[in-house]
Parts: sequence; C-alpha cells; structure tokens
Amino acid sequence: MNEEHRGRLTVYLGAAPGVGKTYAMLGEARRRRDRGTDVVIGYVETHGREQTASQVEGLEVVPRAVATYRGTTFTEMDTDAVIARAPAVVLVDELAHTNVPGSRHEKRAQDVEAIRAAGIDVITTVNIQHLESLNDEVERITGVRQRETVPDEVVRTADQIQLVDMAPDALRRRMAHGNVYKAENIDASLTSYFRVGNLTALRELALLWLADRVDDALSDYRRAHSISRTWPTKERIVVAVTGGAESETLIRRGARLAQRAAGSELVAVHVIATDGIATVEDRRIARAQQLVASLGGTFHSVVGEDVSQAVVDFAGGVNATMVVVGVSRHGRLRRLFAGTTGDRVAQLAGTIDVHLVTHEQSARTGRPRSYLSPLSRQRQVLGLALAVVLPILLTLVLQASHDEDQLPLDLLLFLALTVLVALVGGLVPALLAAVGGFVLMNWFFTPPVNTITIADPQNLVALLVFVAVAVGVATVVDRASRRSAEAVRARTEAATVGALSRSVLTGQDTAEAIVQRLRETFGQDAVSLLERTGVGWQVVASTGGPCASAPEEGDTRVDVDEDHLLVLCGEPLRASDRRVLEAFAVQTGLVLEYRRLRGREERAAVLERADATSTALLRAVSHDLRTPLATMRTAVDGLVSGTLGETDRAELVGAVDSSTEQLERLIDNLLDLSRLQSGLVRPRLADRSLDEVLPLAVSGHPPGRVRLEVDEGVPFVRTDAGLLERVVANLVGNAVRHSSGTPVRVLAHVLPGTVEVLVVDRGPGVPAAQQERMFEPFQRLDDTSPGGLGLGLAVARGLTEAVGGTLAGEDTPGGGLTMVLSLPRVGASA
Repeated sequence: MNEEHRGRLTVYLGAAPGVGKTYAMLGEARRRRDRGTDVVIGYVETHGREQTASQVEGLEVVPRAVATYRGTTFTEMDTDAVIARAPAVVLVDELAHTNVPGSRHEKRAQDVEAIRAAGIDVITTVNIQHLESLNDEVERITGVRQRETVPDEVVRTADQIQLVDMAPDALRRRMAHGNVYKAENIDASLTSYFRVGNLTALRELALLWLADRVDDALSDYRRAHSISRTWPTKERIVVAVTGGAESETLIRRGARLAQRAAGSELVAVHVIATDGIATVEDRRIARAQQLVASLGGTFHSVVGEDVSQAVVDFAGGVNATMVVVGVSRHGRLRRLFAGTTGDRVAQLAGTIDVHLVTHEQSARTGRPRSYLSPLSRQRQVLGLALAVVLPILLTLVLQASHDEDQLPLDLLLFLALTVLVALVGGLVPALLAAVGGFVLMNWFFTPPVNTITIADPQNLVALLVFVAVAVGVATVVDRASRRSAEAVRARTEAATVGALSRSVLTGQDTAEAIVQRLRETFGQDAVSLLERTGVGWQVVASTGGPCASAPEEGDTRVDVDEDHLLVLCGEPLRASDRRVLEAFAVQTGLVLEYRRLRGREERAAVLERADATSTALLRAVSHDLRTPLATMRTAVDGLVSGTLGETDRAELVGAVDSSTEQLERLIDNLLDLSRLQSGLVRPRLADRSLDEVLPLAVSGHPPGRVRLEVDEGVPFVRTDAGLLERVVANLVGNAVRHSSGTPVRVLAHVLPGTVEVLVVDRGPGVPAAQQERMFEPFQRLDDTSPGGLGLGLAVARGLTEAVGGTLAGEDTPGGGLTMVLSLPRVGASA
C-alpha cells in the first residue's frame, strides 16, 4: 500500500509496568470516540485493574482469536477480524508481545504492521525495557532478562510517541494500594524489580531514549525548513581535530565537557584540505578515531578549503552548542600576520561557544609534514646537488659568450634549469636553484655587473618574474609528484580491491589464502584469523611467525564479525591502508559465511539422503521384507499343523528356503551398502585370473540359465577376488531375474588398458535416461519390481569402485541390458 494510505502509529511509552500506559491509551480512545471517530479495541490487557477495566466500558471490542498450544487454550488479537472490521483507529496493547505458536504472525508488532498496511491507525503501548537496544542495560540494572522485545526502529518510526511518566515513589504507592498487582505479589515486587533505584534508572532510560527521538525530529524539522542557525536544545560538543600531537588532548577535554551534562554528545571532526597538500600523519588520525570511539563519540572527516569555515559549518549542521579548538602551534610571526584557526573559528561561530584549549605543542614549531617532499631521498639529494652545480656551470658557459643584450635569453636558460631541478628533486632544490639563479644573474649578467645594484628597473622586474615563475613551476611539479604518489596508491588499492572482488565472485579464496595475501599486501611479519570461543580465542588460519593467538598480541587488528578478528603483527598500518584492510575483513566474512553455508549444505544433503534412505527402508519393510516373512510364517503354520501330505510339506519347506534366501540377500545388501557409505570396505588387491573368479560367480543358477563364454587367454586383472565374485554374482543374479528365461551370457573383452566383463541379458532393458539412475540405492525397474530393495546395483557399483574398476549399463543389440564391468589389466601401461 502507498505510504500516504498507511495507518498512523501512536505509541504510549512507559518506564515500567503500572505507570498508566493502558489507562492513558483508553482515555485517548474515549476522547476520539466522543469526537465521532470510529474506534475499536483490538487487544487490551487490564491485568485485573478496576480503573483500567472501567475505561473499556462503552468501547467496541473485536472478539479475540482462540488458539490451543500444548493442550492449553490461549486468546490472541484477531488481526484478520480487525482488518475486516476496518475501523478508523484500533487499540493494541503490549506491542512487544510474542504470539502463541501457530498464529498468523510471530510478534504482535507484525500484526500492527499488517493493520497499518490496511490503512488503519493504531494506538499501542510499550515499556522502555522491551526495546531491543536497551535489553542488556535493563538486565544490568534490574537483574531480569526481558524475553519479549521489539526492534527500536518500530517505535522510533512511530508518527507520535507519548511518554507516560510517573515518579518512582508515586508508582510504589500505587503498588502498595493494590492498583498494579494483586496483594500477594506486592511485597515481592517492591523489594525486587520495583526498587527506587531500578525505577529511577528505568525512568532515566526512557527520558534519554525519547530525547534522542525528539532530537531526530528536531533535526528533520530544521532540514525541512532550511534552518541553519543553532538551536541549543541539547549539549553537543564538537572537537576540531588537526591530526597533530595535541589531538588526543583536545578529544579528552571535549569528553570531560560532554560528561558534565547528561545526554550530551561528543563529535570529532577532521578537515581535509581540498588542495591535498596539507596532509597529516595517518596513524595519528587512526588513533584519534579509536580514542573518540572508546569515549562513546563519533568521528567525521569533511573536505574544505577554509579549515575554520569548514569546522563552523559542520558544527552548525549538527546543531552543536560548543566547539573545542586547540591553541595554534605556529610561531608568533605567523600568528601576527596570518592569525590562528581558533581566532577565525571564534569570529565565525556566532552563537556557538568556542572553547580554546592549551596544550604542550602550542609553543613548539616544527617542520610541517606538508613541506616534506613525496620524492625519494636519493632524488632529493640529487636535486640539491644539481641546484648547486648546474647554475654555476651555466654561469660559466654564458660568461664565455656574454652579450649585454642577451639577458632575456639568460633568464629563459636559468628558468629551464630551475624546471629541470624541480623535476628531479622537487620543491626545496628548485627553490634553491631559483634563488641561486637570481643571485648569479644579478651579479654576472645584469648591468652594472659584478655588483648587486640593478640600474634598469625593467631588469629588476624581469629577475623578480623569473623567481616567481621558478617558484610557481617548482610548486606545480611538487604538487604533481604528490598527486602521482596518491594516484599510484589509489591504483594499487583499486587493483587489490578488484582482485578481492574477483576472488569473492569466483569463490576461490579460503581463509588460509586470505591471511597469506593480507601478509603479502601489507608486508607484515605474521597474520592470524582468530575465532571467539567460550573460553577465549582460537586460531582459524595463520601465516608467518610468530603468530598472534589473542587480539592483544598483535599490532593491528580489524573486526570481521562479532566472533572473528584479523590480527596483524608487524609495522602498524596507516589510516589510508585501513580501507584496504577493511576490504580484506569483508572478504574474510564472506569466505567464512560461504564455509558455513557449504557446511550447512553438506549437512542438509546428508540429512536429505538419510531421509530418503529412511523412507525407502520403511517402504521396503512394509513390502519387500514383509512378503518373505509372511510367506515363511504361513509355511511354518502349515508345517506345525501336521495335517499336510508329503508333497505339500515339501512345497512349504521350499517356500521357507526360498524366502530365507531372499531375506539373507536383502540383509547382505543392506550391510554392504552401510559398509560402503561408511568407508569400511578394505579391498585386498592382487593379480587374479578371471578363470578363477567367474565360474564361482555364475554358479548356483539352474542349468542353461547362464552361459560363461570366457577364453583361457584373458590377461590377469588387478582386483580383490572375493569382492569381484560378489559383484559378478550380483549382476548375473539380477540379469537372470529379468531375462524372462532367455540365457544370460557372461563375456570378457580385452582392451589395451582394461579387461571388460560383460553380463548380457535379453530382458525388457532399461531406457537410456534411467540407466544411470538404476545405480542409486532403492531404485528398481519402474519402481515396481518385487523381491528386493533395489540395492543390488548400488552395492555392485560401490564394490567395483572399491577394487579400482568401473560399472556401467548399455543397451543390448536386439533388446535387453548389458552390464559392462571394466577392471585394470595387469601389465598395462599407465
């Protein structure tokens, strides 16, 4: 249903039972009814409270549904009846209730969603201890685990939440007067769950949770009405993190400020300069993120050209009441001319308070990392050498052919030299080359020469332009080098993540492969994948050494899920590397999930096979085993009677013998199948002649029913004589039963690597589509043939594979079925 036709949800939220949620809900229903609204009661539980029951009078009640579970009768809300009644508003008490098994929905919250989907408004009640996110906290406070919970999102997204509040002493007086529980339960409740401390803590939880919901609503309202100025409704402290050594000091000071007011929030923000030059040490940012998380705050990174403006804009966006900024680390000269970030933030903050924090680094000035070249040390040294040598060499060359009118050419040559130095050594060598070039050109080539005086103002301008262009070119080259380094890193990350994605899609990775690749990617000494157990941690997969067997033994760790952890031993990773590390963690989680799914699939397949086997066995017991048993019982009864003649007695004895043989064959097949499936068959392979095995296998049949056509020159085969005899006897017996009296032929064909034993019959045959299926257990011809469980061919194939052969079926030319038993030939080349 469309959102605009969806019913509205109103929730009466209380801190504990007995505060009056149901009473308030019924009062609202009576007011709406008096205004002409169609209101019904879907489910209300009065708990025997007279005042609550009196509020129900006069309101229409939809009859409850009756459900029986384990011999006991229960009543639940009839959701279908409520939807069919289609009122404007329905009252549904106890939102977190779990319905009786067999109901339409498992939870009453799901019933409410179905009613709202039908366009009916719902008014409901819930206690704060039933919210899923607060379940653990409530248990720590009261010592009672709430078994019935409702997801926070259900209540948080309600259209209206009404807090039903009552002071702990007032609630305890209500209980003492018998307005909440029966008299026999009052004393126990007052001394356990309903202690003043418990009720006070639950009340605070309810107020704080609702305050968060109100804060969300206020943020939505400010966004919807484009309100940018701060509304100081809640203390929210924003800490401006620079990434310097003082960041942790600022975060801790902000946390102490946030702790002074209940419900305050700590938010840290780091501004990333858009030019990409003002970089910070990644490990310090990572430590700042971890510290903020441990203090219960949140960490954010934003991009901005003006750091002060970006901090103020962020603070205004989150409706902050205070910004914490550190004292500038720059020297006095820099502060005098350029000002400080704190001063600029204070000017722009408006109504937001600015807290300036001093720290140990405020008086120190060091070389910022932004001035460090991204080039290698060798290139920087080479650049410095060229910055010294090349200007001198160029000066010597130009002096040899000096002309007073060639100053522009000299400027271009020195400029080209500076560009060359910038390309080799970066910013600092290029600046040295530019300054050196300026001095050399001024002294040797700018009239009057051999003095620092410049007679012509145009020459002065030309020299200054030269220096400016040289500095600009050097800066561009340095920035391009940084961009190149960033691009290489981004390309490397993209390639790594792409390889991870491909391995996930193809399902090639294992836990061992992941930890090995992780170690190679980040150059770590060792990597371990740990799994949480009931008594600690155990290593699932590891590489390198020595490996960490507990989280605290590693230098870097990342969570895979609640029970798994990747631990790295070696050089700590930079914050930028953790993005790729998180990708490894995600892939590890997928691999573990695939492993769990494969395990479940294998167990399900085993259970499915076991179920099929059980079903077939039950079917067999009901027919195939029962038939010979019934025959034997009838024959025995006839023999015991003693009234039969010799001919009849002989027939009955023959029936008993035949049935006994049939039972023995079925039981042997069942035992053989069990041994095959459990891997207990241990063949004794040796060089055997078919002349020794086949005659024994075809014996026991009436004369003329089986013809053995095997030449004496058939090579030896590598097999187990006993198992091979059973296989051939099984195949021959099966062929005799289906050959309709036509003799069964047993042949032998010699091939280069194998010897094939063919059992040929002229029976009805088996369709080509079912020839492979007939080797499955409990499969018989058309599933109708009597006299067996359909295990013969399954056992025959299993025994054949145990001795290293193969067994398959083929159509007999002219009709019938030929079983082809291939055995390895002795002396054949592999």
